[in-house]
Amino acid sequence: MHWVGFAVGILFVVSCSQQPPLTEIPAGKVADWPAYGATPGGTHFSVANQITTDNVHHLEVAWQHRSGDVRQANTKPGEYISQSSLQVTPIMVKDRLYYCSPFNKTFALNAVTGEEIWSFDPKVDHLADILPNCRGVSYWFSGESGFCEQRIIIGTLDARLIALDATTGKKCTDFGIDGEVDVTHGLSVHAPAEYSITSPPAILGDRVITGAMVLDNQRVDVPSGVVRAYHIRTGEFQWAWNPVKPGSAEENQDGTFLNGTTNVWSIIAADNERDMVYVPTGNTSPDYYGGHRGDLDFYSSSVVALKGSSGEVVWHHQMVHHDVWDYDTPAQPTLIDLTVDGQTVPAIVQVTKMGLTFALHRDTGKPLWPIEERPVPQNGVPEETLSPTQPFPTHIPHLLNPPLTPQDAWGLTFWDEGACRDNFAQLQNDGWYTPPSIQGSLNYPSNGGGNNWGSPAIHPDSKIMVVYTVRAAGSTRLIPRKDCNDSGQQQAGTPYCVDTGFVTSPLGIPCTEPPWGTLDAIDLEAGKLLWSVPMGTTRNMAPFPFWWIKGIPGFAGPMITGAGLVFSGISNEHALRAFDLKNGEVLWKAELPTAANAIPMTYQVNQSGKQYVVVAAGGHWSGGSPPGDYIIAFALPGETGD
Repeated sequence: MHWVGFAVGILFVVSCSQQPPLTEIPAGKVADWPAYGATPGGTHFSVANQITTDNVHHLEVAWQHRSGDVRQANTKPGEYISQSSLQVTPIMVKDRLYYCSPFNKTFALNAVTGEEIWSFDPKVDHLADILPNCRGVSYWFSGESGFCEQRIIIGTLDARLIALDATTGKKCTDFGIDGEVDVTHGLSVHAPAEYSITSPPAILGDRVITGAMVLDNQRVDVPSGVVRAYHIRTGEFQWAWNPVKPGSAEENQDGTFLNGTTNVWSIIAADNERDMVYVPTGNTSPDYYGGHRGDLDFYSSSVVALKGSSGEVVWHHQMVHHDVWDYDTPAQPTLIDLTVDGQTVPAIVQVTKMGLTFALHRDTGKPLWPIEERPVPQNGVPEETLSPTQPFPTHIPHLLNPPLTPQDAWGLTFWDEGACRDNFAQLQNDGWYTPPSIQGSLNYPSNGGGNNWGSPAIHPDSKIMVVYTVRAAGSTRLIPRKDCNDSGQQQAGTPYCVDTGFVTSPLGIPCTEPPWGTLDAIDLEAGKLLWSVPMGTTRNMAPFPFWWIKGIPGFAGPMITGAGLVFSGISNEHALRAFDLKNGEVLWKAELPTAANAIPMTYQVNQSGKQYVVVAAGGHWSGGSPPGDYIIAFALPGETGD
């Protein structure tokens, strides 16, 4: 969007309905948040229940912490760098909160007061990465007492794994070399910005397992997307899985890991009982052309189950065949038990950028409900070989329903709407999976979603899934190599560079009717959409008087509490909201200094204390919300035994 938001300088809380005054704080359940997604299987659910639908409107700021680790954007021609984006979800274990800044500075806070206990700075180059980001840190506990028997593991922008003593913040010097492992070992030559660890590593037994972000869309021979495991105590290399088709070469001629394989940039799910990790894969580089890929597509845009002890592939399931839409698997696989035909089944629920939700058996990868292979358009560029079909899950409702037509165009005025109608008409548009073209293709959903890295939250008892869905259309235009300039998405090594973006009016407004973003609740077992509500407003994106539009595009993720509350922020509005899980009603809203482009978390340290809801407010490079460094905790007012 072209609208520009303005930072809110103070915090204030708004009740969304008139409620009686708070007379007492209920006891609530003690609950920690020891992993990025609350559990190693990423449910984003907490049993904490002190804050209820009846008292949530009383929430107020309890404390805040600021790292000071912020980068402003530089928009000078030839010198462009993006602003920083605070996408972290803190973890909480044994009365301490741990989090990382966009530049990997790591903090331990008193979880009750927010007081800083220690900090560690790995001293990464603040100018080396195009999109600096650290979504979280990981925790390991040996069960013994002593130095480094509790460890915080961080992955860095310059591709190091660092082990810290959770009590002191000092390096665990028995891990690797002086507490660090260089994860660039075995990779081909690359620029520093091309390879970074941006998601928290998985912890499985005595292993730390990580993938990495490989810079999108620049060239065919990007560094390998290899997933690797290291011993949690020594840092010793344990195994590597390079996503090549079984029987194919895994290495280049010089012995480095084969270039160009699909990477695992998002969050890995772990199942200790099964000694399994479940990895969501990206699509093979570059994103929008695959005529060169061949067998490199075998594990692209999939969920892959790996044996934790060996890295051996147990099964894989592909969500997109020969992905040329950047529809990589963006979110952590969610591990949950579901009842199917009267039987309790260990399941994986995987949301996708297409707004399609896949439910698979955790042991075999087999679909829990039928998946149909349906014909899709084949009118791509001559050098491309497209898949004739794509998989469409049944039972769980699709959150988006292409195609869009020129008659679906929308605008604030007749003039604006007419321009959008012309935009739609000029683009190649054959509905689901319209391939990239020289003419320009309409992509609905866009490469931003549907659903993205924010992941779903799933209530383990009701089996209700809540997820944020982008409903704005995108476009993809392939540009013949002879016409490419030096900027943008080069796709070097292919016949085409590429231009992508949202389909917008001359005012910079999406050409589809609002809402452009919704929070959606689905009963997974019943296969029923329960409610869908607009997420966010244009209050921080548009000039007055255009603040009234509800449901904006962006990046968001919810969490669910034991009291039936859903909390979520969004990357393009300076607010955090609480919703009623039963019907999606907004019960509470807090204004923030900038957008909360991160998934909230919650915890209660002790029985006589308070439940805290914590969110990172740090803005996002995509939508006009300024960079920030705020970790903000909310709680009910009044004295407790904390």
